[in-house]
Amino acid sequence: MLFDPVQIRQMALRNRIVMAPLTRSRAVDANTANALMAEYYAQRADIGLLIAEGTSPSPNGLGYARIPGLYDERHVRGWKLVTDAVHARGGRIVVQLMHTGRVSQQANLPSGAEVLGPGDAVLGGEVHTDAQGMQPYTRPRAMRETDIVHAIDEYAQSARLAIEAGFDGVEVHAANGYLIEQFLNANVNRRTDDWGGSIDARNRFALEVVRAVVGAIGAGRVGIRLSPHGVFNETGSFDELDAQYRALVGALAPHGLLYLHLLDHSAMGAPAVPAALKRALREAFAGPVILTGGFDAASAEQALAAGDADLIGFGRAALANPDLVERLRRGAALNAPDMATFYTPGAKGYTDYPTLGA
Repeated sequence: MLFDPVQIRQMALRNRIVMAPLTRSRAVDANTANALMAEYYAQRADIGLLIAEGTSPSPNGLGYARIPGLYDERHVRGWKLVTDAVHARGGRIVVQLMHTGRVSQQANLPSGAEVLGPGDAVLGGEVHTDAQGMQPYTRPRAMRETDIVHAIDEYAQSARLAIEAGFDGVEVHAANGYLIEQFLNANVNRRTDDWGGSIDARNRFALEVVRAVVGAIGAGRVGIRLSPHGVFNETGSFDELDAQYRALVGALAPHGLLYLHLLDHSAMGAPAVPAALKRALREAFAGPVILTGGFDAASAEQALAAGDADLIGFGRAALANPDLVERLRRGAALNAPDMATFYTPGAKGYTDYPTLGA
């Protein structure tokens, strides 16, 4: 099943393999996609669906060094290099819209931008900046109603620009402790207004973003990524978590979104997403589901055969193997990812991984 063509909504894919979105930090010139990035994605275009790396819909969301943006015409032109290269090889590609929120350092932001979040609690730890090396995360300014409405509009406008840039759709990133999950997660969102304090209030920002993006480009071009029970960026479990995610996905289902992307980080040491919750969310969504997290070819086939998912995401394996589909098909050994080059500029550890033919 893994190598069979599949139709999700109106999108035809050549196989059920998905390249999960992976921050690579190669947008070296003003957070703009470039020819090197086009080569990287085109190398992997035989994967059924490519989900391009987390891309900020706002200057305020560029919390890491050299991550790409998608909020002006310069960004559109850069990303058009990527989408044209992928489509020339018959591939399909969507872009993940990721606003980092409080997971940010002011030194990584352009002039005039600021670090925002649901509240003003600062994230512990440090983050790399090109200008100043490792630095503590910047304390965010708690978003006012006007900031929230503006951020929602930024997502919608970025989605429009994504289609202008040639993407087949967008993935709304509501996982991994970034801005949308900062609102979803009760450990981070301590608000007591209409945007926090209850299941419905915590879910509101995610739902409003999705509604705005759907209104901008149509539901059949919009996916969403969730990571319930994840612990990244000081999220973690909380009372009513399972009930909240069931309510969230139940509210998303009527839109007829392109897909629901569920991420389970247990392969990297986080608590597993309970199997019962995965089943409940799949049933509630009643549409195409991607599962990502620690899969190999055998476990991917098993998940598909069991009806747990329609597509399977591969992260580091796709990063390190431009010919991942062929390697999985043959049962060939995979290249090991070079973690030292995950976030460094340049081609090393990016476009130089060998193929079987080499």
